[in-house]
Amino acid sequence: MQGSQAATEWAFPNPGTPPGSSAYYSVRFAPPGLRDDLAALLGWRHLVRSVVDEVSDQGVAARKLAWWNDELERIFAGTGRHPLGVPLGQLIARAELSRQPFVDIAMGTEAILADRRVRDVAALAALADLDLGALLELFARAHGESTPTRLAAARRAGSYCSLVELVRDSGRLLRQDRCGFLPEDRLDRHGVSHADQRPTEIRKHLAPLLADLAEDLNRHRADLSHHLPRLPAVVRIRVRLADRLIAEIAASGFQVADQRIALTPIRKLWNAWRESRRGALD
Repeated sequence: MQGSQAATEWAFPNPGTPPGSSAYYSVRFAPPGLRDDLAALLGWRHLVRSVVDEVSDQGVAARKLAWWNDELERIFAGTGRHPLGVPLGQLIARAELSRQPFVDIAMGTEAILADRRVRDVAALAALADLDLGALLELFARAHGESTPTRLAAARRAGSYCSLVELVRDSGRLLRQDRCGFLPEDRLDRHGVSHADQRPTEIRKHLAPLLADLAEDLNRHRADLSHHLPRLPAVVRIRVRLADRLIAEIAASGFQVADQRIALTPIRKLWNAWRESRRGALD
């Protein structure tokens, strides 16, 4: 595929930023010159994370993820085979992005695929850090941010958003027989065990378990308050949408075992616009 065709396919919006999604609205209110760059980063995350949902065979999934790890090396070398490699490689060179956040996203996906157990909330936060934490660090770097404290804040903002998404998706993950993301110490607190109960049984205890975890999410969110106003709008929008989503889930009594709770596109649009205008309106 020619470079111009690849750039068009993975420009904004693309499969990683489908209209109506939180990703779409966060990028929609980014500076016009950065939208395609941010969409390329989201495209990478989408392609890697889709392995969790689209591949049921563990061996096939592992091989596919290994291919993406190899492809990342090719992209950094300027020889990527996937159409996304063209615009992503150009962004990496232009913004001097490091390899590690991309690797982190693949590592976090591998952990979910392998259903590795997390011991406590700190380990769960570390898993979230390998997903949207790494992605929002890349967002900040794409904006030209290099201050260590702000990069760390962007990463923490992303881990918070990823934790909220894990709460939202917990029912689906359990239906896929994946329960390793639920902290063992919290399962013990609620009389549930990875060893003694299958994910289908754990689902019966999911609501109170998530209500317990939500208190930790609130503390994680509170630690962002100082640096968040100084971060790019695209990061602040993701956090604001995560705030609204976790509030919606809490209002349902954390009943996500058999349903997926989401904000409507109009609510996402309104909140994204509001956050993008912060300072002018608030």
